Amino acid sequence: MTTQGESQPTILPLGGLSHVRGETNIPLSEQTVPELLAQTVARFAQRDAVAFREQGVRWTWQQFAEAIDALAAGLHALGLVRGDRVGIWSPNRVEWVVTQFATARLGLVLVNINPAYRLSELEYALNKVGVKAIVAAEAFKSSRYLEMLQALAPELATSEPGALQAARLPSLRWVIRMGAGETPGMIRYDDVVARGAGVARGVRREALDAITVQLDRNDPINVQFTSGTTGAPKGATLTHRNIVNNARFIAMAMRFTEQDKLCIPVPFYHCFGMVLAVLACVSTGAAMVFPGEAFEPEATMKAVSEERCTALHGVPTMFIAQLDHPRFGDYDFSSLRTGIMAGSPCPIETMKRVVSQMHMSEVTIAYGMTETSPVSFQSSTTDPLDKRTSTVGRIQPHLEVKLVDATGATVPVGEKGELCTRGYSVMLGYWDDEARTAETIRDGWMHTGDLATIDEEGYCNIVGRVKDMLIRGGENIYPREIEEFLFRHPKVQAVQVFGVPDQKYGEEVCAWIVLKPGESATEEEIREFCRNQIAHYKIPRYIRFVDEMPLTVTGKVQKFVMRDQMVRDLNLSESKTA
Repeated sequence: MTTQGESQPTILPLGGLSHVRGETNIPLSEQTVPELLAQTVARFAQRDAVAFREQGVRWTWQQFAEAIDALAAGLHALGLVRGDRVGIWSPNRVEWVVTQFATARLGLVLVNINPAYRLSELEYALNKVGVKAIVAAEAFKSSRYLEMLQALAPELATSEPGALQAARLPSLRWVIRMGAGETPGMIRYDDVVARGAGVARGVRREALDAITVQLDRNDPINVQFTSGTTGAPKGATLTHRNIVNNARFIAMAMRFTEQDKLCIPVPFYHCFGMVLAVLACVSTGAAMVFPGEAFEPEATMKAVSEERCTALHGVPTMFIAQLDHPRFGDYDFSSLRTGIMAGSPCPIETMKRVVSQMHMSEVTIAYGMTETSPVSFQSSTTDPLDKRTSTVGRIQPHLEVKLVDATGATVPVGEKGELCTRGYSVMLGYWDDEARTAETIRDGWMHTGDLATIDEEGYCNIVGRVKDMLIRGGENIYPREIEEFLFRHPKVQAVQVFGVPDQKYGEEVCAWIVLKPGESATEEEIREFCRNQIAHYKIPRYIRFVDEMPLTVTGKVQKFVMRDQMVRDLNLSESKTA
């Protein structure tokens, strides 16, 4: 443990205040993502890199790199150039990960589209960042991706691939569809790969290298949408430098090496899958094992057991689903050592069960947000077990965090305050949204909206949120977005949305609705209005029709009164978390 010194950064609080700085003894990387990948491929070319069990794909690092270059060359042949935005809309498939690195190879900006998005959300996201090409799966569960794209761009039916001129999606030119089928106006993913693979390997690599060498570590590489408090999602824009360094320090906290094998059931579109999992493996040469297109408890347990994984990532609900599965005892977890539990507050009892029943003696907790690439606090494998199961650890290297009160003053150690962070990890900003960027990043400090405490040893606890965002199963949900959608219902006069405790998901969505005079409605009618228009996890589980909302004397809505009443009426309970 370092001690406080005038010129030496410390993980201990400064001057008795909730203000910590990370270590700086390990220098920051100045590599771009393709440079990081090339380094790993050179070191571990013939070692296992990826295993997509559901698709039957197993590649070494060399094979992975060749697949990436083939797609990158194909995308370049389509006319896509540095700075163009390319959307990816798919569950966890090998095409997703290849696209992640192929776009980085060319300096394209990858735009992650939540697989649960529906028409209105998709239209907004594509237009907000001016997506020129989108790589899309055919379908997943109830989401018919290609059909939704056709609904937004009926012009596809009469367009040649690459020549789309859609009234509702004016920037979009290319729809690259996964799968073997043919769709008017779209080009098959495999055909794009074939274009790139048709170029001699040496020529292809030389041409791509000439592009990669021109890239800057501070270039935007990725846009990830977070729900917006004003009803519109915000496009957090991240750079090579942001995510390369965050991935490195995440891997270090788990003591990752090329000998490790990480099971990844978390979604790629989220930083958890893309950075904490995939990029952390790329930074060390660790192998990646993907159980399926989405989390399924038994498929995950089977993958860990059969592949002899040494690490496993997941949000708390994923670990709970495995621990409580009737066939949990049928699988061998003895190979596990570490992994990350994150995405939403981690129940302390669940952490203890993961250590004792899943052999994850070095499991860590991480805290962060998309806007900070994402991790700012993480427990390490050397932290005492009680700290690893009851806190989110200590500050990561090269970052600085302070907890502030409503006046902006840093609070004393042990007191609650809003968590603010600054350093290499802070995003460039929200895409094309200077106002909300300025509101969130002030004097270099990212204001997270999360309430936290920091103890005398520098360990952090997340204790609540300044804003009323709720987290359901690892998904960040902003009530205002759902409220504005429900206001479109012709019978709704007023609506308030908030979170209530849930044993499975951490929180569930609850809506209080005042109907217009003379109108009547049912809970199912409201839910049906939401279906196929907003993501399934945003649809309220609990709906209550009321005559009026509880207000303060100044007319402000009291959501805490509504929440407390629902907790009492539904007999809900909350789990203690780290």
